[in-house]
Amino acid sequence: MKADMIIINASNIVSCSDVQGSGIINDGYIAVKDGIILDVSSGNAPKELKGENTTIIDAHGKTVTPGLIDAHTHLVHGGSREKELPLKLKGVPYLEILKMGGGILSTVRNTRSASKEELKSKAVQSLNQMLLHGTTTVEAKSGYGLDFDTEIKCLEAAKELNTTHPVDIISTYMGAHAIPEEYKGNTQGYISFMVDKVMPYVADKGLAEFLDVFCEEGVFSPEESRYIMKEAQKLGFKLKIHADEIIPLNGAELAVEMKAASADHLLAASDEGIAAMAKAGVTAVTLPGTSFYLMLGKYAQARKMLDCGVRVAIATDYNPGTCPTENLQSIMTFACFGMKMTPEEIIKAMTLNAAYAIDRNTEIGSIEKGKKADLVIFNAPNIDYVVYHFGINHVEKVIKNGNIVVEEGKIII
Repeated sequence: MKADMIIINASNIVSCSDVQGSGIINDGYIAVKDGIILDVSSGNAPKELKGENTTIIDAHGKTVTPGLIDAHTHLVHGGSREKELPLKLKGVPYLEILKMGGGILSTVRNTRSASKEELKSKAVQSLNQMLLHGTTTVEAKSGYGLDFDTEIKCLEAAKELNTTHPVDIISTYMGAHAIPEEYKGNTQGYISFMVDKVMPYVADKGLAEFLDVFCEEGVFSPEESRYIMKEAQKLGFKLKIHADEIIPLNGAELAVEMKAASADHLLAASDEGIAAMAKAGVTAVTLPGTSFYLMLGKYAQARKMLDCGVRVAIATDYNPGTCPTENLQSIMTFACFGMKMTPEEIIKAMTLNAAYAIDRNTEIGSIEKGKKADLVIFNAPNIDYVVYHFGINHVEKVIKNGNIVVEEGKIII
């Protein structure tokens, strides 16, 4: 069988495979056919793989990884919140900013007032930046509408973009992101609205695969979160949870109980919750960029999680209020110095482990025969260099479904 594309002479192939020891292949090749990885190994590609029409890419001195997977973003939203920066630097508490008309409710107003085309146009800009920096798959949450029309508008925007943009979009309904102003003091009323009206519609129209809930003091209690998640399961949603971000509320334990695909944030996760996640195989999605941006002075205990056997993923948490960046390469540096993770752990956390968090681990996330040919060629001799030399874009090429979509800093589709 002749390959459509062969990457040759790759100095380092970071396969991120669980079955290849360290996952590093030195001086190797990757053969691609019909958008699927046909073969990967060290040494020279067999002659029988090369045909007259085979595209040959010489990756000498370069590092090849799976396409990066951003497993936690709030992609579709309106407006921005740079005006809050001076307040944050002065130490004004978030609740005070909220009272001034800022915070999440500011984004809700901007998102409600934007048309679907305006939201799509803004999201395309973000998707382009993600792709240019090596991200080939992204999870996208709703949660900045909090009413029926806007939540549906945001989910429809994401679904439509998934058919037109090279980056694959996995959608999550997150109406349980905050209590909207019209339901202030009536949390149960808002929960009933989501469960009785919004969730059935989202499920029926296939607008989201996952449901996420913000289990946090002052937002949704563990009991409320459990109820929302159980109702979601009845409708066929897979589950995620914003867990133990600020206050330890046994969110990690709830993720295990509800068989969630992932528990995210986890800065205040208990030792018992971490151990339970390891045993149950719940993926921990850590968000070091949020810790950095909010100047929290602490990060999720990724080192402890790894030592306990937890599958750790890393994502941007791209959103307008607490981590306004689409760049997973920047997040690599925060993960290294904030969470003491090694470059090899970091790249696996942004590929195979992130694929587990969105239930795509059999399709993407590692460079193995039979998986989709989503690949990034970094202009770097090894993955350590990408983390070490921070603040720039190391991407030379991005390959999506076996096609070159980014080359020399430009999207070429």
